[in-house]
Amino acid sequence: MALARRVAAVIPLVGAVTTAAALTGAAFLTVAHAGCDEAGRFVRTGESIEFVGGCVNGADLPAAPTAEAENVDRFGGSKKP
Repeated sequence: MALARRVAAVIPLVGAVTTAAALTGAAFLTVAHAGCDEAGRFVRTGESIEFVGGCVNGADLPAAPTAEAENVDRFGGSKKP
């Protein structure tokens, strides 16, 4: 009976470790097959750090939406009537 309790207590741990290993493997495969020739690097410029290189260019990203400051409620984010 004691052996059955130990096995029952270990099963969730084994399941969690197996799931973590599978997710880690999936993450590594995703990054390995991303198709990016240059991974990019962080460069210190004065007081800040910039990411240089990589697959994503800032021009490829959509522009952030702009809202008129008069029509936006600061606390709710919705437009005032």
